[in-house]
Amino acid sequence: DYGSSLTVSLPAALQPHQPFQIIVRYTTADGPAIWWLDPELTYGNAKPFVFTQGHSVCNRSFFPCFDTPAVKCTYSATVKAPAGIQVLMSATQSSYLEEEGVYQFYMEYPVPAYLVALVAGDLIHADIGPRSRVWAEPCLLPTAISKLSGIVERWLTAAESLYGPYIWGRYDIVFLPPSFPIVAMENPCLTFIISSILESDEFLIIDVIHEVAHSWFGNAVTNATWEEMWLSEGLATYAQRRITTETYGAAFTCLETAFRLDALHRQMKLLGEDNPVSKLQVKLEPGVNPSNLMNLFTYEKGYCFVYYLSQLCGDPRHFDSFLRAYIEKYKFTSVVAQDLLDSFLNFFPELKEQCVESKAGLEFERWLNATGPPLAEPDLSQGSSLTRPVETLFKLWTTEPLDSVAAASSADLTKWRTFQTVLFLDRLLDGSPLPHEVIKKLSECYSSQLDSMNAEIRIRWLQIVVRNDYYPDLYKVRRFLENQMSRMYTIPLYEDLCTGTLKSFALEIFYQTQNQLHPNLRKTIQQILSQGLNPLPAIDTTAVTTDTPAMVLEDKVSEATNGAISLRDVNVSA
Repeated sequence: DYGSSLTVSLPAALQPHQPFQIIVRYTTADGPAIWWLDPELTYGNAKPFVFTQGHSVCNRSFFPCFDTPAVKCTYSATVKAPAGIQVLMSATQSSYLEEEGVYQFYMEYPVPAYLVALVAGDLIHADIGPRSRVWAEPCLLPTAISKLSGIVERWLTAAESLYGPYIWGRYDIVFLPPSFPIVAMENPCLTFIISSILESDEFLIIDVIHEVAHSWFGNAVTNATWEEMWLSEGLATYAQRRITTETYGAAFTCLETAFRLDALHRQMKLLGEDNPVSKLQVKLEPGVNPSNLMNLFTYEKGYCFVYYLSQLCGDPRHFDSFLRAYIEKYKFTSVVAQDLLDSFLNFFPELKEQCVESKAGLEFERWLNATGPPLAEPDLSQGSSLTRPVETLFKLWTTEPLDSVAAASSADLTKWRTFQTVLFLDRLLDGSPLPHEVIKKLSECYSSQLDSMNAEIRIRWLQIVVRNDYYPDLYKVRRFLENQMSRMYTIPLYEDLCTGTLKSFALEIFYQTQNQLHPNLRKTIQQILSQGLNPLPAIDTTAVTTDTPAMVLEDKVSEATNGAISLRDVNVSA
């Protein structure tokens, strides 16, 4: 994954600050950053596809670079492609010479290496706002338009009202095939999003708004070291929730936050409160891939610290003013935590006089370097109208003796928001295995309803089915896996199937579906299936590249906890 360094000796006669040019001629093919897809792995099944994923340290396999977030530069690129293949890059300017089949790209603002991105394939576009368009395969474009037309500009405008002008010019979105290894990536001017999320409206909203927030926090101002990823992810998560509060109300934001904090505590239980990866300032040992440190603590513990800072100001609008000043001061540069905290205290001298950074039990230093849960969590009472029904229903289904009639009649899941339903199902998952009578009645009440809901809901119900060995609904697990090609909707089920008594069932489905999976995903599932079994028969891995960092994280976490950990516990948007 990490490559080797290239050292260039400069001429002795070169004067300090004298401009010079270095030309490196190189060839690259397969590598962690570059994903080649045969037509069969796209939705249209018509043309090959390629995309890059640079976060965190993958782009060194794409082009020679200073592969650290501390170094930013502009870039230009010339890309030649066959006729009928559309090429896009994370750049502010582009042009196309049709007779030569050559695309020219230029990013006029300095960016770190991991934000240089390329995608090429059978892509067409439609404008969805005055400065936004959506790109997708032809068969997906109508859905993408219907989901996003008009509302992306609403989110951008809300973000600008909070944090100042959007500096990147265009905000376009490209939907990638299900082989894309993460949910979304905030490449400037061109957000990458996995197309599988299109059917889950609320998750799509949150994922896109999170990437919009990165335009300020992460892209404009970047963490100088991967040991402080929370400076991008924690601030972007806070900004995302400020934007959702402005556009969808506090109750919805509190519901989504409750869902994510539930997942944080689930991950903490699996990893242990003393695990060093739960620190906001994580020590990056030599040879460790920085993406191994990317987890829900980076996002949610980072968010809780930022939220705590906002509460010290009294009014979140005062904190918005500080963040606008912070962006203006540091845009196009990289920072460390001390830059943020010093700026905060200088912006609010009255807080500095009160020594808020040293408040007992809530010291800034402790926030950064203590393991375990956040030192304080936000007040989510404004979301009680949405979270209380979830808590009531969960209690009815898990209180003995079971009154299934009362439980079934207490809520209509078809009228719930997606985040309410997944919060309810996640809590049932946490309590699994459940008594047989409970799982039987749950299936009778909800299974047919859940069949028609989105994949984020269906996969959670199917995990409940698997963790409870509920055989009457196993055919639905098979049907789901036969129609899924993405990591986010396959790995969790295979992990659960292989943890329990259903490994042979998992093997049977895998051998029937393996040809529709990307070689990287195929390799990962094969590793899951191989645990505790004799070696599996050889599978064609001609095109297999090194697993992406996101997947390495999942493997490392599974090994560390010696138990099942589903992707829903660790998978996060970049």
